[in-house]
Amino acid sequence: MPASALTHLECPECRRKFNAARVQNTCEACRSPLLARYDLEKIARQVRREDVSARPRGLWRWAELLPVRREKFRLTLGEGDTPLLPAVRLGQALGLAQLFIKDETTNPTGSFKARGLCVAVARALELGLREFVVPTAGNAGGALAFYAARGGAKAHVFMPKDAPRANQEEVRLSGADLVLVDGLISDAARLAAETAKGKRWFDVSTFREPYRCEGKKTMGLELAEAFGWELPDVIIYPTGGGTGLVGMWKAFEELEALGWIGSKRPRMVSVQSEGCAPVVRAFQSGAERTEAWVNAETIAAGLQVPNAFADRLILRALRESGGTAVAVPDEEILSARDDLARTEGLLACPEGAATLAALRHLRANGWVRENETVVLFNTGAGLKYI
Repeated sequence: MPASALTHLECPECRRKFNAARVQNTCEACRSPLLARYDLEKIARQVRREDVSARPRGLWRWAELLPVRREKFRLTLGEGDTPLLPAVRLGQALGLAQLFIKDETTNPTGSFKARGLCVAVARALELGLREFVVPTAGNAGGALAFYAARGGAKAHVFMPKDAPRANQEEVRLSGADLVLVDGLISDAARLAAETAKGKRWFDVSTFREPYRCEGKKTMGLELAEAFGWELPDVIIYPTGGGTGLVGMWKAFEELEALGWIGSKRPRMVSVQSEGCAPVVRAFQSGAERTEAWVNAETIAAGLQVPNAFADRLILRALRESGGTAVAVPDEEILSARDDLARTEGLLACPEGAATLAALRHLRANGWVRENETVVLFNTGAGLKYI
């Protein structure tokens, strides 16, 4: 099996390097996530993109660009290589000849969270950790629970009590410890932190460790490959904690350094609900940081994140790409969900449906043009919300 080219971790704010052979969380001085760095020159000398494409399907075929060094720790439940579906009828209705949906529902536990938690748990096991804790709006809890079970580890999941019942049940069925919290994911995070004090539980919250981002970046690697190593013009992505958006932006940087793609980048679009839109507010005001959203409320549980820890990285990716941020009302999310089901046969989660609602606004105001290639992300299975 190919070897990881992981070299170190880095704070994207102060550029301080951290030892990747030790358990690390964040840069405390900058209150920033840490990002994994690789020997890209070595990969470029030894690996061709055609080699990766010829390997058996799955997330770990990108092993050189992932952080797990020993093969025995590369957990898998069949994650990655999700379909990129042409949305022909929706495209015709919107005047777009090249509209696609990256459908993450075929991942284990039915969502894109499998990618990040697979890699995070695998790397943590490799570093000797055996007990994990996470606050979650739903899908991340199920993903952690099942990958912990796969690796023979223990998981503690803190989840708002109004999270979808399916998310609650999959955590229970996995044998993980489920704590239901009266409040939002931010309240679950506080209780999780308090409960974990003095215990040897490793926190795998969004961007509180370096490796969930590495799993999520494989969405960007797959997109580049699927489009013949030419990136689409626009990527529309539902944004709660922003791991996938930041991960894809990182993936494109690494692919260019390898010489596998050129300098062209998609315009990245962050989509949130009008009931919880801290990234949209910060982007539109020109701010460098987000402010916590008060009284967050939306039907899209994964978008009900009052404040993202990686706010600087999210906003940077939007601005560097020439992208934008859009907030849509819950009513339009529900309408878009119905249209996806009736028009394309896809039962999307509310977060995924929000991307179609945002695209309609962007087409109406001319921000997305008819000749552009556009990718929507459906991040999870709509069945969990019924």
